[in-house]
Order: sequence, then C-alpha cells, then structure tokens
Amino acid sequence: MGKGSVLIVGGGIAGVQAALDLSASGFFVYLVEARPAIGGVMAQLDKTFPTNDCSMCILSPKLVEVSRNQNIRLLTLIEVLEVSGSPGEFFVKLRRNPRYVDESKCIACGECAAKCPKKVPNEFDKGLSFRKAIYLLYPQAVPLKYSVDPKHCIAIRKPGRCGFCQKACPNGAIDFSQKIEELELKVGAILLAPGFDTFDPSGLDQYCYGRLPQVMTAHEFERLLSASGPTRGDLKRLFDGKTPRKIAWVQCVGSRDINRAQVPYCSSICCMYALKQAVIAKEHAKEELSTTIFYMDMRTMGKGFEEYLERAKEQGVRLVRSRIHSILPHLDSVLIHYLDEKGSCHDELFDLVILSVGIRPHQSLYNIAKASQAELDSFGFLKESLLESRPGIFVCGEASGPKDIPDTVAEASASAARAQALLADARFQETQEKAYPPERFVFPEPPRIGVFVCHCGLNIASVVNVNEVARFAAHLPDVCHVEDNLFTCAEDTVQKIIKAIKEKALNRIVVAACTPRTHEPLFQETLRAAGLNSELFEMANIRDQDSWVHPETPDKATQKAKELVAMAVNRVRLKRPVSAQRVEVINRGLVVGGGLAGMQAALSLAEQGFPVTLVEEKEILGGYALRVPRTVYGKRLPDLALALAEKVSHHPLIDLRLKTSVIDVSGSVGQFKTKLSDGTAVEHGIAILATGAHPYIPHGPYSFGYGQSENIKISLELNELIKTHPEKIKSLREVIFVQCVGSRIPERPYCSRVCCTQTVEQIITLKEINPKLKIFVLYRDMRTYGKNEILYQKARELGAVFIRYDLDSLPEVSPGKTLRLSVFEPVIKKTLELCPDLLVLATAVIPNESGIAVAKLFKCATTPQGFMLEAHQKLRPVDFATEGVFMAGLCHYPKSAEESLRQALAAAARSATILAKKELPLEPLVAETDPRKCSACGQCVAVCPYQAIHLEETKPFGRVSVVNTSLCKGCGNCTASCRSGAIRLKNIDEEIVIASIEAAFGRLWY
Repeated sequence: MGKGSVLIVGGGIAGVQAALDLSASGFFVYLVEARPAIGGVMAQLDKTFPTNDCSMCILSPKLVEVSRNQNIRLLTLIEVLEVSGSPGEFFVKLRRNPRYVDESKCIACGECAAKCPKKVPNEFDKGLSFRKAIYLLYPQAVPLKYSVDPKHCIAIRKPGRCGFCQKACPNGAIDFSQKIEELELKVGAILLAPGFDTFDPSGLDQYCYGRLPQVMTAHEFERLLSASGPTRGDLKRLFDGKTPRKIAWVQCVGSRDINRAQVPYCSSICCMYALKQAVIAKEHAKEELSTTIFYMDMRTMGKGFEEYLERAKEQGVRLVRSRIHSILPHLDSVLIHYLDEKGSCHDELFDLVILSVGIRPHQSLYNIAKASQAELDSFGFLKESLLESRPGIFVCGEASGPKDIPDTVAEASASAARAQALLADARFQETQEKAYPPERFVFPEPPRIGVFVCHCGLNIASVVNVNEVARFAAHLPDVCHVEDNLFTCAEDTVQKIIKAIKEKALNRIVVAACTPRTHEPLFQETLRAAGLNSELFEMANIRDQDSWVHPETPDKATQKAKELVAMAVNRVRLKRPVSAQRVEVINRGLVVGGGLAGMQAALSLAEQGFPVTLVEEKEILGGYALRVPRTVYGKRLPDLALALAEKVSHHPLIDLRLKTSVIDVSGSVGQFKTKLSDGTAVEHGIAILATGAHPYIPHGPYSFGYGQSENIKISLELNELIKTHPEKIKSLREVIFVQCVGSRIPERPYCSRVCCTQTVEQIITLKEINPKLKIFVLYRDMRTYGKNEILYQKARELGAVFIRYDLDSLPEVSPGKTLRLSVFEPVIKKTLELCPDLLVLATAVIPNESGIAVAKLFKCATTPQGFMLEAHQKLRPVDFATEGVFMAGLCHYPKSAEESLRQALAAAARSATILAKKELPLEPLVAETDPRKCSACGQCVAVCPYQAIHLEETKPFGRVSVVNTSLCKGCGNCTASCRSGAIRLKNIDEEIVIASIEAAFGRLWY
C-alpha cells in the first residue's frame, strides 16, 4: 500500500484513539501490538479518576470499534525490525511471532485452557494469579483469541508430549506448525505509542518489596480491586485471605528520587491514582477501612483533581506529609517508620502497604527508537517537537514522558492531526466504505425481544443480583431470549448478541447495563451489523441509576433493577424502525480565538486542506503567549506565537477576522451558521472554541497587598519587568513568591496547573541575571509535574528556599515604603519576618467571560468555574457534548503552552473526522408534526432552543408548524409545550412513556 496509510506502533489507548481518528478521517491504519491483544495498561485498571468510571466499561467500546473497522488492520504479536524511506513513503519490516492458534477458527470457548496442565504466573494480573500456557490476555481481549505461550508450552518445548489443547479444541484452531513471519509494509507516516512500564521497587531495600507479602505496588493493587483480577474485586490479602483494616500508600516510589532510584522526574499520575485507590478500596471493603497516604506534595493539578482530593478527605482518606524511612515486618502486619513535616518520628502499623510506583519508559522503546532512527532523551523517553520525533514519525502518550489518560488521548488525536497534514493529498486513497447487511423488514412481525443483563464486573453485580434479574426478564411478555454477561460491551458478548438476533429472529433488544451516554452507540451499531434498525433498542441503566446509588440495600436495588428492565421492555415493544436522514457537510471550519491554541488549530485544519475562518476579538493574534518569555520546543514563546501568526495570516485557506466576535449561532453539526460582529455570516461544518483565559487580579482576603505597592506584582508583570528593565533585577536583594493566589480556594476550587512551573522558571531566570539574589517561595504544594520537576530541583540548587503555608495560616503582607511579610514555618515552628524588595504573586488562571458567552451560543456546557465542559473527561477530552463543536487551550483548563498546542492539534483531528465526510447521518429521534392537529399557535417555535421549528403555509392544511429535521435534536420542548398534541417525538411519544410508567407499577403488558 502507498502513502494513504499510517502505521501505529502500540495498541494501548493512545494507539487505539489515533487509529480511530485516522480511519474516520480517510486513512488506512495498521495497528500493531507486541502482546496478543490490544488495550494496554488501561485494560488492567479497575476505575479511572476523577470520575471513578469503570476503566473497561469506557475502553471496551473503543476496542470493539477498532476490531470492527474495515479501515484498521489489527496485527498482534508484532515487533518492529527496521524503518527506511522518508515521509510519505516509509518501508517498515515487522516480525510476527506465532500465536499457535488459527484466529479464523478460534471461538474463544476456553476448552483448550481447561485441558492445559501447565500453570504459569499471569503477567496481566502482575503475577498475583496464574494462567495456563494457552490463554486469553484478559476476559474482554480484542482480538478475543487464545494464544500459546511458547516459553511454557510443553508441546512446543518438548515436541510429541502433551498436546491436550489441540485434542480439546472443537474447531481445530490449535496450530503448532506456525512459524515466525517477516512482513513489510509501505506507509506514509508512523505513530509511536508503545506505552510505559512501571518502576520496579525491588532494588529499594527500605520498602522490603518482594520480601514482605504485605507490601505491593499500586499496579498490583489495581488488579486486586478489579472485577477481572485475582480475587474478582474482593478486597483481601492474597497470602492469608484476611481482609485488611488499615492500608497505607507510599508516594514517589521511583519518582522524584535522584539518589536511590535515580529517577529525577515526577510521574504525574501517582498522587491521583493513590487517592482513587484509597477511595475505591473503601467501597470494596466489607468492614470499616482506614486509608492513609504518605506524601511529599499532593499533585492534583488536572481538571477535577483538586475537587477529587477534597472529596477523598471528606470520605476519610488521611493524608500525611512525610518522608518514609523504612518498612519493617511486625507479626502479620508491617510497621512504617516515618518522619512527619514537623520533624517528629513515628511508627505505625498497617495490614497492607501500597507503593505508588512511578512511570518508566516501556521496555520495547529502545528497540523501537533504534529501528525507526528516533532519538531518546536522558530518561529513555522519545524526544519530540510538537509530537514529531523525526520527519514523518510522530509520538503520542507515555512514549515521550509521564502523563495521564486525557493528555494521552489528546496527544493521540494530535499526532493523528500531524499525520493527516502530511498525507492530506492521499486522503481516502486506500480506505473503504463500511457496508451493512440489508435491514430486516420487521413491521409484520410480532415483538420478539432479547434482554442482555450485564454484571459490569462488580460495578453492578456487587449490589444487584444479576442472575435474579435475568430470570425475571425471561418471564416478561414478548421476551424470547435472555442472557447475563460479565461485560456486555466486550467483543465476545457483542458477537453473541448478533448471533442471538439472527438465530432466534429477535427484532428488539434491551441491554441492562451502564449508561447509554457512553454505550448506546456501540449497541445500536451491533443491531445494524445484525440487520436490525438501530432504533429498535433500549438500555436500562442499572448501574448509574441503581447499583451506584443503592450500594447499602442490595435487595431493594435488585427489585429496582427488575423494574428498570420491565420499563425498558415495555418501551422497546412499542418502538418502530426509524430511518435516519443525512445532511451534507459544509467543508469549512470555524475557530473562535486567535491565541496560541486557536492559531494552531486553524493552521492544522488548513494544512489538512480544509478552509477555515479564524475569529479574534482583539486587533492582533497571539494572546497571552506574547507575554510569557519561556522556551517552547527550542523557541522563545513570543517568537513562536509570532511565527504562527505569520503563517496564519498568509495561509490561502485561512480567512482571518480580527477585531471580530461571534454574536449568534444557528444550525448543527455539518451545517452551522454563525453571525459575526462585522455583519457577515459564516457557514461551517465544525467549530473549535479556543477563547483563552486571563490571570486573576488579587483582591479581598487573597490580595496580599496587591495594588498597594509597586513592588507587589503578579507573575505576568514580573515577566514584563525582566524583559524591559533587567537592570532593576540586578539591584534587588530579596524576592518572595507566593503560590496559589486565587487558586485552590472555595471560590475557585481548582489548581491552575502552570503556576509552580512558571515560578521555578522565573527563579532560574532571576538567578541568571542576579546570582546573589535571595529568593523565598511560599507554597502549599509544589506541582512541577512530569519533567518540570528538573526545573524545581535546579531552583533549589540555585539557593531558592521553599516554605510551606496553609489556608488557615496565610502569609501576612504589610505594604508600605518597606515591604514586610510574615509566614509561619512548619518545620522550625516559628513565624518568619521577611523584608523583600519584590513580592511576586502566582495567580490563578480564569476563563474569559467572552468565551463562556460563545459556548452558550453553541449550546455547549461549562463547569461551575466557567471552563469548557468536555463530553467525557477521559476519552473525549476535546469534544463538547454538542456534536461538531470542540475546544482547545486555556478555555478548557489551565495548561502549558505545549499542552495547548497539542490540544489544538487534537481538536483539529477530531474536526477532520467530520469535515472529511461528504454527509453525516442526522439525529433519527426528531420531532414530527401532525398538520391535522396543529393550530399554528407558535408555542413550539418559541420554546425550541435550536431554531428547528417554523410556521409555514402548506396545502391543504394552511399555516402549520414545520420541523427542520437537520436542526432538531429531539430535546422534546416542543412536545411538552404543544397544547394540541400535534407534535410528537419519534419513538418517544406519549404511548411509550405511559407504557414505561405502567411497567414501573407492575403492569408488564401495555
């Protein structure tokens, strides 16, 4: 194949997201993975922070989507041997290791594993359980095919012996004749996403890991919590079966340690996953559980993370700022010997100790880098410049350094955007349109309903008696088939649904599981693959609306689950097939905001070949990037912003509108129409909001004297002082920085993410100008996450003194001719009196009011603090719930310039999945008018938030309301307001609603 294809190395969430974005935008994808199945580390997690979503529940639909996508070729057990060629035409040699199982014949029945006599430690469970020599990587694996481990298989190691699996397989799928193969691919671009490994703490003697069974890593504990783990989510110690009553987490094991571990960077995710595990462990515990986290700095700097921290404390998670000296055995417990913040030594007993281990480069990364001629940094991660490792080869996820899932997903989309720009001319050269079987005509058939009840691991089954619900469903009228499954969204269960529909002539389906918000599209797609109309489907949400809200009353929760299933059955019985109309896509994008993110998003769309209108309310491009003199990708940020502005201003596909704002928006995805303040209107298919943010201006109790002295400045003003008057820096004797000014307070309960890094960068700059300058930093937690930790270390080496303060003991400032500041120092337990020449306030980042107003025009939600609210915090970090509208930059949440640029690229990639199409399916469940009943009162026109209804003269009914189905979103406002009953929603009409209510009260037939 030629340059219209992309090779992605790594099948974790980064590789999966990049593959889906690229295939949806017109490129063929080879997704290669070294293990027998895709899913990566995310497949091993129990829950994800800060939403506590079941990890597999949100990941599995994407894995199934990959397996079904005709434009993604999934290759497992692959190693990259050599990369040659140049951008647009790479030649890649691969080694394919044998599975010893014919994938076309394997039905994952498990008979082979049942007969296999060889047990070995299960690496997916981090060695906490055993698997057979022939095995599935995990229950929801994609592809759902067994694999033989050649290191442990008796038949391979000793030919002629064993072979029980081969005899047991009903389909003859076991094939010991398979050999190593070498493949060669021709692709236009390469994305490297091999994931990460975790730090091995066995070399740190003070923790006794590997010697004391009570000490385990966080990754191991994650498997212990998982419903598919060694204890099926039952919280107990594996070595003696006892339920722990006290659990401790030890932070920064293999991170921020330049001596013993020799890992200087922060791993970014450990504080949050420890908080999550402490919270979730309490949910799993059958008895009261005490959880304690020993930490240095609590780095909850992501969106929603600080609020999660406060909730964890409210739920009883104890936080101890400390340094651990040693962990020692004591009877059947362990003793932690630690030094607290005040310098006092303590000994405390715990039943389990969890080591929050850091992120390490994946073991395959060195060989991948060598094969692709990519360069590694001093830590062993891939070097990159705006996600490009070398021309045509891009990087995403943990391959370039530690980060959490939302940043990984955004980077995956961003790297896809870079590849799309490179290969724009080859779009759709190698892809195929998806074909569905003919839709079955079900009108004359009586209802034949299939019900599939999900355990959702333990998310549902730990509270609801799933088997009892399934037995109840089997006796409901018109129900012809019932199954209960561990994970209904898993690939094998999806195939079971298709098989049941065909074999039992089912014509309506109910899935009782989690939320339709994330899973309804998957199951509707399943119906289409089976030849049914996708609207002959209902979900009963027995997780969010039942097991999660009634964990203390399982009997009542089980009864409620039955009622929810009965309601869904009554609804689906009355549903009719609905044909989805389609709308042409306007092949133009609109970007609102001309800062760093907005410029990058507009430029990326234009480089992909899409015309774009860029709207900026100020008279120049660049935003706050022009005022922050830090280095980004080897350039000074203002220079980078000016270079972007130059490219944007002269790109032939970018229509630049300065001193212009958005005043009105109509339409929907594919066909928006936006009125601008310059009197023009722009028709466009997508919109990207990059409306920016601004620094908090200190006032009230958190003013610290700002505005009362010219020697009290915010960080942005210090940048300007350094730029314009460096001689004044040379004359200074003492400077004090105060962190978290306006952040992490009740009015703004979030961390502004960039302030700590900005402060240490400024310290380094000040010290370069004036090496003798005394610098003090008053902080609550230093949050120099990732590789920024190196800057923090350098600032300390240069002599900066860091003093911690709390909200209940704020530093006191006395402005005047001589500045005076007093602060309580917790280590020496004394109040310090300082007289700085300059006081610098690291202030919060606040979203712009104009951005909030634009979001409302696009019917997009914002957080209580005014930041843009994404559709899903983990897996759709740049999408709004409003389809066709995306976000980038500071309007989403405070972030660095590098993160803003990557998020802008991600928004462009997500936009391209729409702009690359000629047409899109419309929302099928729209309103429709019965002109015989309409009195033309106009009430429906007045209440419609999407301007989808208007009054029109028609024959023979005269003036009646008419619904524009391309604008209608099926919200139901018109239906509720119509006095004549003339408007109804397809498949959500009054009869169906009443039938659902009847079922809740025990009437099972309507």
